[in-house]
Amino acid sequence: MEAILWLLLPVFTATGSALLAYLVMQARLEVAVAQERQALAEAQAAIRSQDRMIEERLRAVEEETRRRSLDEFLADIRVEERHYVKESRSLFLNQKSMVLQERLYFRNIPLSDWVSHEFTLEEGGDIRALAKACSVFARASLGKGDGKARKLLES
Repeated sequence: MEAILWLLLPVFTATGSALLAYLVMQARLEVAVAQERQALAEAQAAIRSQDRMIEERLRAVEEETRRRSLDEFLADIRVEERHYVKESRSLFLNQKSMVLQERLYFRNIPLSDWVSHEFTLEEGGDIRALAKACSVFARASLGKGDGKARKLLES
């Protein structure tokens, strides 16, 4: 029995050592895998943040390009305007009126026909001020407008 014990003791020792070495190596492997996963997660986070930053820059460039192209387009649009005074005479009434005609152009291409408006003039009225205030394509008439244009129209 003692001989068998001396034969099995090295086998148990070797098995225990192998089991211990396996567990230590498994723990080291888990630590290495955890470090690699952490490095991978950091790299993925950096890539995601760069992707977001690139997308934001791309949107900003697209918006600026749209703004520039719209500004260039609007710079090529102009308004041609002409006005003249027309007198209509009847038996008892002599009436002066100003006819204002406007047309939109894109470069040299007309975008609209002549838009005509006729305004009656009072004695001593300023024709140029009335023409500017009553313009269809003027900024004041496109927005809310100011009181000057309304006053000139009412008079």
